[in-house]
Amino acid sequence: MNQPTRSAGEVPVWVTGVGTTNPLGQDFHTVADNLLAGRSGIMRVTDLELDDSSCKIAGRIGAIPVPPGQDPAAFRALDKLQQLILYCATQALVDAGHWENRGKLRVGLVMGVGAEWLRAWELDFHATGGTLLRSPRGDEESLIRVVQQQLGLRGPATVVAAACASGNVALAQGKNWLRRGWVDVCLAGACDLWITPMALASFGRLRVLSRRNDEPAAASRPFDKDRDGFVLGEGGAVFLLESAQTARRRAAHPYAELAGHGATSDAFNLVIPNADPAPASQAVRLALHDAQINPDDVDYINAHATSTSVGDTCEAKVIQSVFGSTVSKVPVSSTKSMTGHLLSAAAAMEALACLIALRHQAVPPTINLDNPDPECSLCHVPHQARPQAVDVAISNSFGFGGNNTCTVFRKVA
Repeated sequence: MNQPTRSAGEVPVWVTGVGTTNPLGQDFHTVADNLLAGRSGIMRVTDLELDDSSCKIAGRIGAIPVPPGQDPAAFRALDKLQQLILYCATQALVDAGHWENRGKLRVGLVMGVGAEWLRAWELDFHATGGTLLRSPRGDEESLIRVVQQQLGLRGPATVVAAACASGNVALAQGKNWLRRGWVDVCLAGACDLWITPMALASFGRLRVLSRRNDEPAAASRPFDKDRDGFVLGEGGAVFLLESAQTARRRAAHPYAELAGHGATSDAFNLVIPNADPAPASQAVRLALHDAQINPDDVDYINAHATSTSVGDTCEAKVIQSVFGSTVSKVPVSSTKSMTGHLLSAAAAMEALACLIALRHQAVPPTINLDNPDPECSLCHVPHQARPQAVDVAISNSFGFGGNNTCTVFRKVA
C-alpha cells in the first residue's frame, strides 16, 4: 500500500503525553526504569484454572489505579478493559497538560482493541455458563463509545483491528486526523487484556507459547537459539498527539516527533509469518521514506521479535534486507523479552519503548539472549541497556494475517 509523500509545508506531529499500564509499571518513569534495568514482568499465573494449559506464565498488570475524575467505587465496578483504556487515556491527557481543557478541544480517540466481544463472551461463560446472548449493535454500545462519553470528549472516535500491529495503525490514523484538521489533539494507542484460559489454550494449541513455566523471567527469549515460544502479556499505552505548532505555542515538552509510518499487507497466512522478507521490508522502507530519512539515520530498532523460531528469523531477514551493509551497526532489541507479547497492544508498548530510548538516550536490552541464533545475525543488545545517542528510533510490528507496519520516532531538538 502506497504512502503519501509528505510536503515541505506539513507541520510535524509530536507526542506530548503518555499513559500506560503494562507488566513493567503504571507510568512512563517506572516503565523506563524497569525497561532499561532489564527487569522482567513475566510471572506465574495464579488466579486462573490452567491445569490443562501447557503455558502457565504471563506478563500481568495487577489492579489499575483510579484515574482523576472517576469515582473509585464506580470505576472498580467497570469491566477491567474499560478501566485500562480510561486510565491510559486520562493519564495521557494529564501528562500532556490537556486534562482540564479537554472539553474545549476536539479530542480524537483512536484505539487498537483486540477481541472485545470474544472477551465478553468468555467472561460470561465462566460466570453463568454462557447463557447471555450479545448483540453488539443492539444490547450495548461499543467500548470506545463508552470511554469517549465518560471522558467527555468531542471528536471522532474509532477502533482499529490490525492484530499485533494495531497500535501502529492507531498512531498513523491519529496523525492523519490531525493533518486533515479533523481534531485539535488526538489520543491514539492500544490496550489488550487477553490473559484468559481460552487465550492460553488457543495459543498453546498453536504451539507458539513458551513452556518454561518453572522460570518465568527467562521464558521470553527473542533471537535466542534456545527459544521455545512467546509469552502472553497484557496492558497498553495511549499517546497524546498534537501538531508541533500547537505544542510550541503552549510550551509543551514533547517526548518525540511521530515522524513516519509504513504499512503493507501480504495476507500470506492467518498466523504464520511470510518467509519472503519483501512485503515487510517494504513497510519499513515506506516508513523511512515518509519520515524522509535513510537507513543509516536510524539509531535504534525495536523489533517485533516475539520469541518464536519462525517469526524472529523472518524479521531478521527483513532488517538485513532494509539496512544492508549497515545492519551490523544499528542496535536491535526486543522488549517482549521483558513484557511478553501484548497482542493487540504490542505495537503501542513498543512505541513506548522507543520514546524511552529517545528520552533517556539509551537502547533497551533483549534479556535472556544467552545464545544468539546465527540465523538472526543483527546488532543485538543483550542483557543490559546500551547508553548511546538516539535521535531516530523505529518500531516494527508485524501482525497476524500479514499486517506489516513500521513507525518512526524522531527526537525533538
